[in-house]
This record gives sequence, C-alpha cells and structure tokens, in this order.
Amino acid sequence: MSIETTPSSAPDPEWEKLVAGYSAEPATKPPTPVDPMGDTPLTPAWTKTSTGWKNRTTVGRINTTRAFRKWLRRQTTQHGHTAQTWRGIARTALWVHGTEGAQILAARHEVQQAQRDYKAAKWAHDRRLMPGKEKEKRRKEMEAAFAGSASAMSKYRSAQKDARMRRGMRGLAALTPIAGIEGAGLHLLGAPGGIAATAATLATFALIGRRTTTGELYTDRDAKIGDGDRMTDDMVNRVYRDARVIAADDGLRLITPCTLTADGKAWQVVFQLPSGTPAKKALGAREGIANGFGVSVQQVHQTRGDREDTIHLRVSLKLPFSSKPTRGPLLEADKVNLWKPIRMGVNLRGEEVFTSWVERSGLFGGEPGSGKSAAANDLLLAAALDPTVRMYLADGKAGADITPFEPIATMFDTDGDPDRLLEILQHMWDVEIKERRALAKEHGSRKLTEAMAAVDPRVCLAVLLVDEWSSYGAAADQKTRQEMERLLRLIVQQGRALGIITLAATQKPDGDSVPTGIRDILSIRWAMRCLTPQASDTILGQGYASAGHNAQDILKSQRGVGIYMDGEGAEPELVRGDYYDDDEVAAILERAHRLRQEAGTLPLGPLDRLRAADPDGQVLADLIAMYDGVELLPAARVLEGLAAAGHTVTADRLAVLVPRTDEERKRQEIDGSKVSVYPLAAVRRAVADRYGITA
Repeated sequence: MSIETTPSSAPDPEWEKLVAGYSAEPATKPPTPVDPMGDTPLTPAWTKTSTGWKNRTTVGRINTTRAFRKWLRRQTTQHGHTAQTWRGIARTALWVHGTEGAQILAARHEVQQAQRDYKAAKWAHDRRLMPGKEKEKRRKEMEAAFAGSASAMSKYRSAQKDARMRRGMRGLAALTPIAGIEGAGLHLLGAPGGIAATAATLATFALIGRRTTTGELYTDRDAKIGDGDRMTDDMVNRVYRDARVIAADDGLRLITPCTLTADGKAWQVVFQLPSGTPAKKALGAREGIANGFGVSVQQVHQTRGDREDTIHLRVSLKLPFSSKPTRGPLLEADKVNLWKPIRMGVNLRGEEVFTSWVERSGLFGGEPGSGKSAAANDLLLAAALDPTVRMYLADGKAGADITPFEPIATMFDTDGDPDRLLEILQHMWDVEIKERRALAKEHGSRKLTEAMAAVDPRVCLAVLLVDEWSSYGAAADQKTRQEMERLLRLIVQQGRALGIITLAATQKPDGDSVPTGIRDILSIRWAMRCLTPQASDTILGQGYASAGHNAQDILKSQRGVGIYMDGEGAEPELVRGDYYDDDEVAAILERAHRLRQEAGTLPLGPLDRLRAADPDGQVLADLIAMYDGVELLPAARVLEGLAAAGHTVTADRLAVLVPRTDEERKRQEIDGSKVSVYPLAAVRRAVADRYGITA
C-alpha cells in the first residue's frame, strides 16, 4: 500500500538528489512529493494523471487475463479453492466434534473393563463346592466389581452429556454466523443476497482450509513478472536472496514502492542494499535476477544510485528496443546548432538522450551489423544540418557510409588510403588548429565558445571522423602509421578546447583498432553489441562488463542499441540511436547542402582551391575543366581554349606550366594527323606537384 506524503518546508537536498530521475514524467511536471525523513516510500506524481491511469489500466487488463489463467491452473492443485473449502468444512466439523470424543471413548473403555471384571468375579462367586470363607471372599470381590462397573457407567453417561453440551455450544457458535449472514442476505437482497452470503461463507471455509494437510500455504514464492504477476516487496527480496546477492536473513529497504512506469512498459523500484553489500554484487548478478523474475537478461536493468548501497531496478514487461524505431527528429529539423546538446537516441524509459559534443570526443564500437554506423550518423547528420560546421571524414574500410557526405565535407577519404588520411590530419594540425588557436588568442580566451561564434563568424565547430583506424594502420608503413597516431593524438588533446570534435568508430574494439593512448582520451563511449566482455570493456573501460554493463548481452535483433556513457560521470545506460535509411539520409543531406549554399559555407572543391591559389592556378583549373571526358587534347586546341577563357598563354609558357615526360612529348595521331598533345594525367601531376591538390 502506498502512503502519500507531503514535502517539508525545508526539504533535504540530498534526499531530493537521491530520488531525482525516479519519476518518468517530463521535467515540466511538478516534482514528485517526497518524505524528508525517508521513513515511507514516495508515490510518483504521474500515478494521479490520466496518462498514468490509462497505461496502468492497459497493463492491468493484460495481467488480469494472465492471472485468471494462472488461477485456473491452481484449481487442479491442493491450493485450489475447492480443495481449500472442503478442508475448511472438514476442519470446522472436527472443531465442533472437539476432543470430548476421546474422553467418551476412555470412559466407555473403563465401563467395558469394569463389566468384564464384574462378570469374572460373579463367575468365580457362583461356583459350587467352595468353603464358606472362600465363598464370602468371592462375594465381596463380586460386589466391589459391581460397584466399579456402576461407577464407570455413571462417568460414561456424564461424559456423554458433557460432550453433547459442549458440541452443541460449538455447533451453535459455528452455525449462528452462517445462519445470520444467510438470513440477512436473503432478507435484505433476496436471492442475490443469499448467493453473496453463500459465497462469503465458502470463502471463510476456504480461508480456514488454506493450509494443506502438511501445513503448506499458497504464497508468491513462484510468482514471476514473466508470468504476469505484479512486482511486490516480497518478490524483490526473494529474487535477490535466490540470486545470492543478499543473505537469507537479510532484506532490502525499499525507498520507492514497486510500481509500473508511466508508460506501463516496466516495473521499477529503488531500494537500498543491506549494510556491507556492495552495489557491484547486485549489478553482476543479472542472470540470477532475471531468472528469479522469469524474464530475459535484456529485460533487467540496474543502475547505481548516488550512494553505493542504492540500486535503481527496472524490469521491462517486453524485450526492450524490439519494436520498429520511431521517425528520427532530424527529418523534421530545419536547422541544428551543434553548440547545443543534440539527441543521440532514446533510453529504456523512453526518454530522449541529449549530449553536448562541445569540448568532447567519442568512441563508437561494435561487431559488424550492430548499428555502429547508424549511431555515428546521429552526430554526422546533426553536424551536417549546422551550416557552420566543417566536416573531415575518413573511412578506412572503403565503404559507402560517408559517401553521401562528400559534397559538404571539407576533406574526405572513402578509399581507405592512409596517405590521404595523413593529408587530412596534417591539414587539421597545420591549418585548422593553427587558425583556431589564433582566433582564441584574438578573443583573449583559451578556448572557443558559442558566445564568440555569435559575434565572429570565423568561430565554428569542426567534426573529424576516423572510421576503422585498424584498416588504415594495416595499409600504411610503420613511419606513416606512427605519424598518423601522433597527429590524431595531438588533434584530440589540443583540438578539444578549440571546437574540434573527434569521433572514432571501429568494428573490432581492441588496442589495434584505436591506439590505447588515443582511446583513453575519448570521453564519450557507445558500445554496440560485442562478441566478448573484453571487447565491451575495451570500449567502455575496464570492469564495466563485470559490473553489469556488458555489450555482449545485447541481442543481434537489437540493432542500433548500445551501452551509452556520456563521460560526465553518469552511469552507463542502454540507448537506441535514431535510425535513418538511405532515402532519409539523402533528404537530410540535400537540406544540409542547401543550408550551406545559402550560408556560403560549402567547402571549396579542388578546382576552386586551385583558382584561389594564384594566376597560374587559375590557368591550370580552366585547363582541367577543358578535359570533358577525354584523356588527351591537342596543344593547339589547349591554347585556343585558354585564350577563349581569357588567358594569354604561349606554347612555351604552357610547356613550363605542364611539364611532360619524353613519352608524353611524342606526337599522337588525332583525326588523321600527328600532333603535339597534352595528357590530362600530366596536368594533374603538375597541379599535385606544385600545389599539393588532387584535382
């Protein structure tokens, strides 16, 4: 039974902190009343709302059906109500009969024995030819036996009379309430009243006969949430005892009552462990606890409270995250401000999980097909919808995950080329970090902030994604690999305060996937399904798997679900990221391209950067644009085209701008004539050698 409490005029801040987050209602609702003394469980405020009643009614209807089926199964056992009623009637009859029957039997036995003694004495007296003295002795014995027989008979009749009186009184005591209830029911309500009175009488007999002949009671010792039973205090204590979390003579102290969540999808309770029992012991006993509740391991979710002895327990009625994900919020978002917290998904309680990525970095990991790329997309798509954010993307597995982002990415690599990744990292260290450090110094600060971005358009965030580092490391030589590790570590360490968000993702979480020195400084972790507890610990940190946060427990059907740790000290929790299919990603990125085009923040392409370099770069850019699907152009046509574009370039100047090999200088036959040509490969080589741009 819940006890409503009212807050004190001076509430205890520590108590409010302890129970914070228990109620599942939105933050806009009034806070749940609490008991400052901590003597009584608090009742969530949502239980009084229409939504709370509606959800509890739905779950109650389902559980009522399950309870009825369980009741039918019970009727075939000794604990069935029919069996209990007959035992109650039999025990009532035995009570009415009482123990006087034994006294009557004893008195009757004495009468029978006295009569046998009298008959024996009379037979001995009646024998003839007996001396006078002997005859007199036999007579006296016969008379004494007769007197004993008469006395025994008197006691027997007295015991019978006393037994009849006592049984009558007990029978009157047993039948009077029954007759009174039946008479009152018939007199007041007629036939329905008689039926109700009969039902009450039978229920009373069933209560009397609730114990079997061996003394057993029907209790909730076998009640399980998986069978449709409601969570109770006794059930929680029994489960934790059976799981060897607490001793047989210990008990849990419930801070909140066992109650359904506001959405009616789970039972939840907050309790304190007995003194000396660490929370780690409870968190590591999920299998035993799930067995006790009759549910799967994935349905049991425990988290530490603010104190070591406090556990927040949630038992879902169905396997969590097994339904189809809802529509992602970015589909409706016109624009995103990455300086603000962004939604990364929903947790078990159906609450949105928001994370601020400013001055943060992250590591996403999990086996192939676990939804790692979809989870990383939550950040990338949000960053794409912020037109001020610069994006640097590299995919070591040479997949198509970041291909749709190419038009808006400042630099990218989709081929798994370690040299290209090194070029991206070098650019970020030499250009991005340098420019950002100068901006911070100009604003008189050690870091870049949203307030600076509001007044200075040059201040913006940047996102660096490195997917499958191990693939880059395997394809690079030792020198290149060491240089990549050095640059990435510097970018993570120094770029954090300068608005650079680094995200690493891997399908094989180990020391080779992301170097240990880099992995340890990535603050946000998201562990999708892993094959081993060790792999889960590689992402979250050593010891989390044994403490109940093991990504190996995530089912294959739960794609996009992972153990999320935001790095701000909160306990890791199970979160499902928002999922966007290819068409939805394309629609979001089309909007992102339009936003950047309107804001003038689309990244410069190779030719744009080439034109911005110097006048020779403009000539080479226009020259490359002339090669429309062909690999060779006659020298005369090249000069004509450049002249038409407004460039005064002689043949000698062109030869200096685009050096050719001896083989390329040889005349080629075009349209039946051998002429001097300029291969497109020679032009690209000249651009790369002079400007370091791959055109």
